Amino acid sequence: MQTTISDEEMKIIGLFKENVYGRSPDTNSFNQRHDGKDGHWLERQMGIAANANNEPDLYGYEMKNSTGSKTTFGDWSANYYIFKDKEIDLNRTQFMEVFGKPNAEKGGRYSWSGSPIPNFNSPSTYNGSEMVFDDAKNIIIVYNYSKDPRPDKANIVPPSLQQEGVILARWDRDNLNSKLTKKFGHHGWFKCNKGKDGCYNQIAFGEPMIFDNWIKLVEQGVVFFDSGMYVGNARNYSQWRANNNHWDSLITRTYPPFPGF
Repeated sequence: MQTTISDEEMKIIGLFKENVYGRSPDTNSFNQRHDGKDGHWLERQMGIAANANNEPDLYGYEMKNSTGSKTTFGDWSANYYIFKDKEIDLNRTQFMEVFGKPNAEKGGRYSWSGSPIPNFNSPSTYNGSEMVFDDAKNIIIVYNYSKDPRPDKANIVPPSLQQEGVILARWDRDNLNSKLTKKFGHHGWFKCNKGKDGCYNQIAFGEPMIFDNWIKLVEQGVVFFDSGMYVGNARNYSQWRANNNHWDSLITRTYPPFPGF
C-alpha cells in the first residue's frame, strides 16, 4: 500500500484542486447531443487532449469520470466477429438482424445490445448465446441453435447457422491483457467524483490493475460486456464495465483533505 504521495499523483491532485474541485461542468461549448460532454469538459480542465489511445490519460494514471451506476474499463472490440469471417456469408447488418433485436423506440432499428448479449454465468435471454472461455482461455460468445428460445428462430437464423458451437465473437486473451495493462497497469487510476449538487467534490485513487485478477472478475460476472452495437453506426461500442460499487471497493485513497503543496 502506498504510504507517500508520488510527484505524479501530487500533480494530478493539484490540477483537480485548481481546475475541477467545487465546480460543475460547463458544457455550453460542447455538442449538447453528445453523452460524453461532461467527460470532455473534465479532460480539458485536467489538461488531457481528447483521444482514443489505449494509454493512460495523465502521468501514467487512467482517469475516470463520475458516473451514475457503472464505469468503463475500455471500449475493446473483439478480435474476431462472425460478420468479418470471409467464409461465412453474413454482413454486419445481417448479423444484428439475426442475433440482435429491433428497438421499437428507434423505428425498429436493430442492435446487438441489451438482452441479446450474454455474460459469464448469464446466457442471453433473447437468443440463448453464451460467453465462455475457449481452450486457449480467450473469451468467446458462442451460439447454439438448440438453446435459442425464439419461437420463430427457423425463419430468422440462416440454415447454415442453425447448428451448435457457432462463434459470434472472440476476444483474444493476450490482446485484452495488453489493453488493460497499458491503461491501468502503470501507476493506477483515479476517478473524479461529484456530489449530489453536481459539483466535483472528491478525487479517488486506485492501484495498478493486474490482468489475472481482472479476468477472474469477468468470469465471476463482476466485470461485464456491455455492447452498444447498432445498425447505421460503424463503431462497435464494445464496452467492458463494472458497477460502481466494485470500483469503490478498489479505492485506496481520496482527497480532500488535500496534501500541502
